[in-house]
Amino acid sequence: MPPVTPLNPTQFTREFEAAARTAGFKAESYGEIHGHPLAAYTKRTRGQRPRVYLSAGIHGDEPAPPFALLHLMNSGFFTPRCTWFICPLINPTGFLQATRENHARADLNRDYKEPASAEVKAHVKWLQRQPNFDLVICLHEDWESRGFYLYELNPENRPTLANAMIAAAQLTSSIETAAVIDGRESAEPGIIRPVSDPLLRETWPEAIYLRNFHGTLTYTTETASALPLDQRIATHGAVLQAAIEEFCR
Repeated sequence: MPPVTPLNPTQFTREFEAAARTAGFKAESYGEIHGHPLAAYTKRTRGQRPRVYLSAGIHGDEPAPPFALLHLMNSGFFTPRCTWFICPLINPTGFLQATRENHARADLNRDYKEPASAEVKAHVKWLQRQPNFDLVICLHEDWESRGFYLYELNPENRPTLANAMIAAAQLTSSIETAAVIDGRESAEPGIIRPVSDPLLRETWPEAIYLRNFHGTLTYTTETASALPLDQRIATHGAVLQAAIEEFCR
């Protein structure tokens, strides 16, 4: 994979949009924040195809996920096997500043229960116009982790993709094997399956909102921020490829 060149949010969106249009996606602006576009990309396939939603960049200090989606877009990954819904950069002002929060110091990934930020309000309105998703994957990074791990929200006990995703991550990354990860007990090495009722949480991340209103198979992937950026990008790409291949069998 070629080295990643730092981009500002507008440049990133232009590059992503060019790649997406080449890949047959429709670009849609669902808002703007401090002059930076909030963009979503859809590729609807004829026939009964699973609907897959992917998001990245909700924390501005987690650059590997947006770049992983850009790399996959350029590589021809998004074939007609699915209908695709992608939000690659939810927090452009945080991306510009390399901060977890947005320009107003708000953590957007805690704002989905009663949205207050302009970014999340606009994102939720866009989501409400979309059909339900068959699979949701939110891409993240963790500066405290020693390796890759994921969250699985699967209230209907559908066939899990977690083991295939972990196996793919092992090709490019260590796996977080701690018994407690991010304050939660792990179900298996690198896998967290929360058992508490998400409706009881005081704040909702994007994944909880999506699990409650837009899909019943939701994953949050986490690479270790201490690893080299190219390695983290490759890990997210490998994990997404494994998840989609397993899901479409």
